[in-house]
Amino acid sequence: MTRRPVALAAMAIAAAGCRMPSAPTPGAASSKQETVMTATIASEPWGSVNGRAVTLFTLDNGRGLRMKATNYGGIIVSLEVPDREGRTADIVLGHDRLEQYLAGHPYFGALIGRYSNRIARGRFLLDGVEYKLATNNDPGGLPCALHGGLKGVDKVVWDAEPVRQNGRVGLKLSYLSPDGEEGYPGNLKITVHYWLTEDNALWITYEASTDKATPINLTQHSYFNLAGHDAGPILDHVLTLHAERFTPVDKGLIPTGELRPVEGTPFDFRRPTPIGARIQQDDEQLKFGGGYDHNWVVNGPLGTLRPAAEVYEPGTGRVMEVLTTEPGIQFYCGNFLDGSNIGKGGKPYAHRTGFCLETQHFPDSPNKPQFPSTILRPGQTYRSQTVYRFSVRTP
Repeated sequence: MTRRPVALAAMAIAAAGCRMPSAPTPGAASSKQETVMTATIASEPWGSVNGRAVTLFTLDNGRGLRMKATNYGGIIVSLEVPDREGRTADIVLGHDRLEQYLAGHPYFGALIGRYSNRIARGRFLLDGVEYKLATNNDPGGLPCALHGGLKGVDKVVWDAEPVRQNGRVGLKLSYLSPDGEEGYPGNLKITVHYWLTEDNALWITYEASTDKATPINLTQHSYFNLAGHDAGPILDHVLTLHAERFTPVDKGLIPTGELRPVEGTPFDFRRPTPIGARIQQDDEQLKFGGGYDHNWVVNGPLGTLRPAAEVYEPGTGRVMEVLTTEPGIQFYCGNFLDGSNIGKGGKPYAHRTGFCLETQHFPDSPNKPQFPSTILRPGQTYRSQTVYRFSVRTP
């Protein structure tokens, strides 16, 4: 296959910056379809954080897809999906009670920002000013800023409002991140919508505006196990990634700046491949991440909603497709889960019992001018959309 030179491809992507055109409205339904659906949304008190009420919302599309989410961190607490026999199971890792999330967890189901993934040394230069962030992670002994800092948007109480539109149900989450929070400049107004649509999809839409130039890179950090959150290792899940290239990292899991072809490497998931098929290969990148914990460059034009990944679980027949407007997707296969997190129903989540597919701009983009820009400026609107669509497949 003919490929464009890496440098030219990187420049083309970078030119697009972080401006995201709106994608099609999710789940637009006919009036006939709306009369068939019985989509519902309910809420219940779920405790409080620093005097602010926390609520647990239950969204049901009436066709087998049921989600529980809370306004603390925008966390998706559970996601029930049918298998090929019509039996539902909760396919995301998490906890039963708010207190367990408050005690600390590896970002189970949370919204992540202001900047998801890593920023090298916790520093970046913007318009001639150096900004310093908390270094809350140190893979390979090299400190970095991870997932928004010590108290990112995953650890705040969002304003929440149930919403309905065109026969679908959703949850609107809003948060104002003040100027200087976790070291980032600008008052950043963020709005995120979760939508359950009639075709058994979870749509996530992000919007943000600022009064001062700032980096932004929002994502959703659910850990999936399509056999069920308590079903054990995910290495037999069959993964497809629609990506010709990935961003290799140094021992601190910071991208080197290269966009490397996946061909001939354990990172080639262009054809359906079990997650565990090559995870033990003698490969420097796999050693750095303790397995897969890397960003892939999604094929297709930045800003258009396009396929990024597909996962198939042979035992249940569940299929999850991922579409996004983002330039990258981080595939993480639970390398740092070690059984110390006691999940729902008292289940300890052991090594590689869940995987993440986090749609995003590339890690450390504020320090990599050749990467797509993550800088949002006053007068601009940050927009991003991601879809997790569920179906079943027969053997």
